[in-house]
Amino acid sequence: MTDRPSGDTKRGETLLYLTDEQLRKGIEAMFFAYKGFTSDPDRILVERGYGRAHHRAIHFIHRSHGTTVNNLLEILGVTKQSLNRVLRTLIEDGLVESRVGTRDKRERHLYLTEAGQVLERELSDVQQARMRDAFRSAGPGAVAGFRTVLEAMMDPEMRRRYQRLAENGQ
Repeated sequence: MTDRPSGDTKRGETLLYLTDEQLRKGIEAMFFAYKGFTSDPDRILVERGYGRAHHRAIHFIHRSHGTTVNNLLEILGVTKQSLNRVLRTLIEDGLVESRVGTRDKRERHLYLTEAGQVLERELSDVQQARMRDAFRSAGPGAVAGFRTVLEAMMDPEMRRRYQRLAENGQ
């Protein structure tokens, strides 16, 4: 195994060199962290007969109150058919409300109902608790570095969407 540069220099900083094995360990850490991050909400979702697709829809409908179906399609990167199945279930179960657009009658705007807000809070509470504990343990410098790494891993369009959500305080 040879060391390979894994980043560019900025303002005279030295290059960061990581071995293939170090990168593999980072990939494995991401897999296991994601498993932990999703395990708590998965337990809540399975009790209700939902999966991660339902969780993602609920999360982003909450974050972008009144978002359109088309916007949600772009954020989630799923097919219209797949999203429609998820939304149909959430609407039938009284967690999401779909309203016709006031300016464009072809648009459907999505809102969490009171029951949807309760479920969203339950799901986000367990994830926030896990992240809060991890962030406290790691410290402020690690938290900033973690966010930098995550943003650098995003595709450019997803990074722009993420930054817009952050800028809007949502």
